[in-house]
Formats: sequence, structure tokens, C-alpha cells
Amino acid sequence: MQAITVQDRNAGVDGLTLSELSHPHAAENDVIVEVHAAGFTPGELDWPGTWTDRAGRDRTPSVPGHELSGVVAELGYGTTGLTVGQRVFGVTDWARNGSLAQYTAVEARNLAPLPADVDHVTAAALPISGLTAWQALFDHARLTTGQTVLIHGAAGGVGSIAVQLAHEVGARVLGTGRADDRDTAIGLGADAFIDLQAEGLAGVGEVDVVLDVIGGDILERSTALVRPGGTLVTIAEPVTVHPHDGRAVFFVVEPDRARLADLAQRLRDGRLKPIVGAVHPLAEAASAFTPAKRITGKTIIRVAED
Repeated sequence: MQAITVQDRNAGVDGLTLSELSHPHAAENDVIVEVHAAGFTPGELDWPGTWTDRAGRDRTPSVPGHELSGVVAELGYGTTGLTVGQRVFGVTDWARNGSLAQYTAVEARNLAPLPADVDHVTAAALPISGLTAWQALFDHARLTTGQTVLIHGAAGGVGSIAVQLAHEVGARVLGTGRADDRDTAIGLGADAFIDLQAEGLAGVGEVDVVLDVIGGDILERSTALVRPGGTLVTIAEPVTVHPHDGRAVFFVVEPDRARLADLAQRLRDGRLKPIVGAVHPLAEAASAFTPAKRITGKTIIRVAED
């Protein structure tokens, strides 16, 4: 089978190549998925799991990408709840070969059934962004109706989903980003938008929840905006400066089959819309990691036709 592989961690994106790999093996409770569309995170070549397995052993050449949508091709011993030929979408393991391949092995619990009326490209844009946004807002920050939430990167993959979920629950949503993200954020349900480059955070005032995807100086300055009893949640980096009389949480998204199914239903109902940006074939996946220009939305790799 064909797959995008990387072997030299020092080579970075330049080390990504289209290669021929052996068909993956289905371990106990695994599913072999024929991948139709896949998503990736541009910074994942810096993740430890890209280079080693759970025991810390080198596993190169490795296949990046951790979001997928496709069809079940094979079931491992003991796998239940899914059937061969079924459409599925979900998240691959952080320390195993990923989704930028024609076939990949995934733990069955990381996948959810994909309704027939949801196309694979749209589905592949949802797993990590959707689960991250949900877990940040509701599992960690416990956002509720009437609260105010500040969402950094409101037009990005995670931020755009978070804006929609927060708006639906009845929160007051403040989005941040670049000037050309304003219309997108407002269109998704943000009540106000802050251009970080032109306006900064000085006039934001206190909020109940901050969702940070940027880190660095923005993360540090955002701690001062959290009102007593509030929560700052970040996926960018561990928190070193904490809000006064508030909570700070750094987390890594966890697979959740039931939540994936819920997100898919919201998509079908029109209550949720992932923003898909560029779509590339598998052979162009390496160049998609470093696009020539900024792209709004999630870049998706189309591996096979629906």
C-alpha cells in the first residue's frame, strides 16, 4: 500500500515521502480501515509519539496523521461493535502509524459509525477538532448558559468548532484571530471578535472561560482575564502562570466513540459545520504540511474516492 512516511526527525517536513509499506496487521480489538480521507496536525512531527511506540522504542519509518474517515476492511480478533464494509470515522493512536495511508490499524474504540449522508472529507475534519473543543469547553471548563467564553483562534480547526458549540449552549462568545477571520468567526456564532494584532487583549474584560490554542505570550496574558472561579484551558503547552483565584488546565484530547457519534449527529442536523480548507491527494500530503499561503479551515488529504 501507499503511505506518507517520515524517518528522520531532523529533516522535518522535508523528510516526508510517499512510500510503499506492508499492509497493516490487525491486533486484538483492532480495525483495519481503508482510508478515504485523512487529517493531520502541522506540528505533529514534533510529537514524541511520531517517533517512538508506547515503550519508547524507535518506530520509524512512521506514518503521520491522526484523523480519518473510511470503511472497515478487516476486524482483529475480539473486535465487536463494527462490521466489515461499515463507514467509520475517528482518531488513530498517537504512538502507532497514522492516517496518511491507504490502510491503517485503529483501536475499535477510537472509531464511530459514519452516517451515509456525511461525506468522508467533511468527516475527516471533525474528530480531533470536535473532541478537543467539546472536552475543553464542557469536560474541563464546565461552560454553561450565560457565561462568557474567550476563544482564541476562532476561525481555526478547534476554535471554529468551539465557537459553534459555545453559541449553541447559550454562552456569550468572544473570538480572536487575525482581521480576515472576523467574518468567519461572527458567521459561526461569535458575539464579538478581537483582532489580536490590531487590538490586543487590553479591552476584553473578565471572562468565565478562556480556550487557548496559541500558547506563548497570548496564553500568559489570557490568565489575567479569567474572573474568580473561572477556568483557562489550553492545548498549546503546559501552563506556568495561573489565573488569580481560578483554574488552569492543559490537556491532550482523548478518543471518545459516543461523543464522536454525537458530533456526527450535530453535523447531520446542521448544528455543526467543520470548516474544510484545502483538499489534496495523498501524493501531495508532504507539501500540504507547509502551504504556500495561509488557508482558513482544516486541510484534508483525500486518499480514495467515496
